[in-house]
This record gives sequence, C-alpha cells and structure tokens, in this order.
Amino acid sequence: ISELEKALEEKKEDEIFHEIGDIFFSMANVSRLLGINPEIALRQANKKFIKRFKFIEKKLEEKGKKLSEVSLEEMDEIWEESKDKIK
Repeated sequence: ISELEKALEEKKEDEIFHEIGDIFFSMANVSRLLGINPEIALRQANKKFIKRFKFIEKKLEEKGKKLSEVSLEEMDEIWEESKDKIK
C-alpha cells in the first residue's frame, strides 16, 4: 500500500497501474490462503454492486431525478440505504 501511496503522490501513472496489479495479486493469494476462490468472491461482489447500483437508480427514478443530477453526497446516502437492504 505504501508503494501505491508513493506512486500516487508522484503521479506516476505506470507505477500506479503496477502497484494496483500487485494489490490485486496479493488479495488473490490471501483469498486462496483462506480457502476462498478469489474469482467467485469477485463475481459475488460484482453482483452485489450491480444490485445496489440498480437500487440507487430506482430510488432516483422515484424522485424524478437522474444520476447526473444528484450530488455525490445524495448518491452516498442512497448507497448506504442500499447496504442496509441488499446484503
């Protein structure tokens, strides 16, 4: 993480890309050590994200708003609500 922080501070895009890859690789190894298939875990996380994002879109539609019209704060409030409802 410290190497990523340094690359971010120095705004070195190639190094940022490399360090992010290292973090992904490390997380895959941690998953395997815990007996968790990292690909399955990522797929489940993606499914949950999609459900929560659709929740946000539905809530905004009910309010007559578009995603591009709301503040990050308002979107975050709805995101937190989605976390309570979608596990």
